[in-house]
Amino acid sequence: MIFIAVRFTVRPDHADRWLDLVDDFTRATRAEPGNLFFDWSRSVDDPNVFVLLEAFADAAAGAVHVASDHFAAGLSTMAGAIAATPEIINVEVPQQGWGAMAELAPTGS
Repeated sequence: MIFIAVRFTVRPDHADRWLDLVDDFTRATRAEPGNLFFDWSRSVDDPNVFVLLEAFADAAAGAVHVASDHFAAGLSTMAGAIAATPEIINVEVPQQGWGAMAELAPTGS
């Protein structure tokens, strides 16, 4: 699996509507056959920072994503709303999707 984490610093005047701005891109990416997940989070420390966690089944699926029309359109939309170049972690990991955390499980009823 290709796992990618991207941290976006958004201009303050776009932060409250960031998820709306990236909605088409998010929906189209989630519909790709090779996409395993594509999840946005907002920082609890800085309301102008969003983190995207995404995964693709393999390098070929990642390449299809990057070559897509919705990828190009998404980048164009985001470019007008970001305050800095996004930071990225992109790694290949030997699993498909999320696994269970070994150190923690629910207790009680």
